[in-house]
Amino acid sequence: MGFLKGKKFLIIGISSVRSIAFGIAKSLYNQKAELGFVCQNEKIKKKIKKLVEPMKSCIVLCCDVSNDKNIKKLFIDLGQVWKKFDGLVHAIAYCPKQYFNGDFIDNITREGFNISHEISSYSFIGLVKACRTMLNNFSSLLTLSYLGSQRVVPNYNVMGLAKASLEASVRYMASSLGKENIRVNAISSSPIKTISSYKITNFNKIRNCSYASSFLKNSVTSENIGNVASFLLSDLSLGITGSVIYVDNGFNVSSMNNIQ
Repeated sequence: MGFLKGKKFLIIGISSVRSIAFGIAKSLYNQKAELGFVCQNEKIKKKIKKLVEPMKSCIVLCCDVSNDKNIKKLFIDLGQVWKKFDGLVHAIAYCPKQYFNGDFIDNITREGFNISHEISSYSFIGLVKACRTMLNNFSSLLTLSYLGSQRVVPNYNVMGLAKASLEASVRYMASSLGKENIRVNAISSSPIKTISSYKITNFNKIRNCSYASSFLKNSVTSENIGNVASFLLSDLSLGITGSVIYVDNGFNVSSMNNIQ
């Protein structure tokens, strides 16, 4: 029997088979969770329905998280199927491609700053704010971060600031929701090849550097992230909240360990 049997989770931000969110979905499904999915718009809804069909979910909804009315409607629609559920996975991040390149100060604009923070950070808070009353006791909420929130990563630029904001929100949300026995955590993963990662200039060099300086010499996959996500969303991790869990083969604590 899977350790998530009887639990319902909403996965927000799945876009393709290469998405980290897809790896998480597969792991949750393998642990017998019931899943619902949220994609950005009607244009990709048919694609996502086909993608998640093997997971036996009849719930595929659309939401533009930059609009509070759309977020409210999302949970009204979800309420027609699930009155209550056990948590969500926030796998949304966005920054226009032109900001992933060049000198940070030269490159940054007010517009780039605002949009990256609104979509990548505030959307997590906005979604939880809208569904708070629908969450069961001992629910678990999860988002995805990256080490660029804590260290300077070439060309990651303003997204590093947005991820730092997201990680801070995890801590403050954990404080607010703790009295309701709701946990909030983040996973910070190794650089993984996704559609979004190709926006970052020299992404392969960043990935190779991470691999070279990691303690473990196996590549982190979306399935690895999914297994940790399943743990954090389950009752096996009831004592963990407000944390950023690194799934990066030890890279976040390494320095020059690859030099012999």
